[in-house]
Amino acid sequence: MTRLDGPGGDRVEGPGDGPDVVALEIAEAVESLTDLWSLAAQEAALRLSLHQLRALRTLQAAPGLNLTALAERLDIGLPTASRLCDRLEAAGMLERSLHPQNRREVRLILTPQGHRVLDDVALRREQALTVALTAMQPAERTALSRGMKAFLAARSGTPPALGEPPGNR
Repeated sequence: MTRLDGPGGDRVEGPGDGPDVVALEIAEAVESLTDLWSLAAQEAALRLSLHQLRALRTLQAAPGLNLTALAERLDIGLPTASRLCDRLEAAGMLERSLHPQNRREVRLILTPQGHRVLDDVALRREQALTVALTAMQPAERTALSRGMKAFLAARSGTPPALGEPPGNR
């Protein structure tokens, strides 16, 4: 729920604006976004499980990981990661290749099909977000954008931009 009472959408914090109340509201919004993300993955050309999608996204961000590194990043066991990669390879989204310097190590690389699937999922997610954001008032979108930037800055420890008061990030 967005409350825009003062100039520029600023207002004094009230009893319903404490971190615990806002955390609950954000948790509900994140759950909704997670549903949207999952639906985008399910509507993609190839239906992907969330584990498969996470594996593809991990390999997109860090191409050439080996199976052990992928399992660690996904926080799953090695046998589970191996079966997951078997399915992705069978679907044509992943290929295994020998590491050029260490022939005992196998690198995991997305195929063009894997990249296309991720692009398709990202496009569907963006379209669904656009529909939701279009239903919001411009001031609400601006407040959401500012709030998200402030949240990301707080999580990363980034100070506010020069000349910007801490409350206006």
